[in-house]
Amino acid sequence: MSVRYSPFDSDVQKDPYPVYARLREEAPVHRNDEDDLWVLSRHADVEAALRDSARFSSVNGLRIEPAFWGPDAERFFSFVAMDPPKHTRMRGLVSRAFTARRVAALEPRLREIARGHLAPLLEAGEFDLMSDFAARFPTDVISELVGVPEADRDRVRELGAAIMHRPEDVAAPVTDLPPEALAAIGELVGYYAGLTAERAGDRRDDLLSGLLDAADGDDRLTPEEIVGVLILLVGAGIETSMLLLGNCWHAAWTHPDARAAALRGGRVNAWIEETLRYDPSTQALARTATEDVELHGVTIPKGGRVLALLGSANRDPRVFADPDAFDLDRDTGRALSFGIGRHHCLGSALGRLEARVALTEIAAAVADFELDDKGVKRIYSSNDRGFTALPTRITARA
Repeated sequence: MSVRYSPFDSDVQKDPYPVYARLREEAPVHRNDEDDLWVLSRHADVEAALRDSARFSSVNGLRIEPAFWGPDAERFFSFVAMDPPKHTRMRGLVSRAFTARRVAALEPRLREIARGHLAPLLEAGEFDLMSDFAARFPTDVISELVGVPEADRDRVRELGAAIMHRPEDVAAPVTDLPPEALAAIGELVGYYAGLTAERAGDRRDDLLSGLLDAADGDDRLTPEEIVGVLILLVGAGIETSMLLLGNCWHAAWTHPDARAAALRGGRVNAWIEETLRYDPSTQALARTATEDVELHGVTIPKGGRVLALLGSANRDPRVFADPDAFDLDRDTGRALSFGIGRHHCLGSALGRLEARVALTEIAAAVADFELDDKGVKRIYSSNDRGFTALPTRITARA
């Protein structure tokens, strides 16, 4: 039987990697008529497409769900759903505010936030890593970065959770955002618009003030553009970090030698980087072909929807030896988990910092842990991979 791949297939979402392996070997340019997709699965092809913004455009967005896809995609994805020169301008201005110095300066505060969330969990000895920590910590990190007042952070966290909520019933493919998520996005837009207007008259040492001050000559971001960047951070800065933490935790559970090296051997950075390669929270990025593109004897037509599978590229044996093994000694330098080229994730340093702070704090207190496999629950998403529940019992350090 010929290979078939749909990002909306819940059976595939449970474990896409065997299907990815078949795609790479049997159909490196796979046509899915039902979902109207051209799917790229080999590392070389995914990397080339992501680097080639002239032939593979981002203007229709990064995700193919109807709520996200189309000419209005920048409402959700800001400058990430733009091509040059518009993208060049926006990313340049945002980069002036979202600096390496600003990210690095957050580390002491991030440790305080992580310790505050972890202390009661570690004392109890049992907790759900996802709902009790991973769903809370990244949201508070983004609020700290942006400059959301402490009094508003619980509500911002609730709205973020509503946007990221996945229905428990996966009998039917989930192809669009539920109404509650769309309503939460609308409320968050209103909140950030008000906070932007307030900060315009009262600058602070935060990202929002930095975005208001970012300038290239006389060119500045408009309030609407700033709100768009802040909404982007909900998905790019909260959800992916939340899922990364869970994927690290689950990978360690299913690989005892790596777990011991990570928790007791100080291999936290390697734990994060190999998880990013082995089981990235973002599995795919969408593009639109701007002209006919011939690849492996197949012609992707102008206007074709192209799905570049990051999760498959990261398991390509042409690049990574024994790719289905979880190996903390592996060179992960060619992993595409944060994209590549002009759309390489601007927040990759922050995402890595969040994971390093959180897992280092946990490793300092935890000698080992076990999961209740019966309680483990995955998300079901066309684009994201991770968990909604990871019930955990820890063994504290002596």
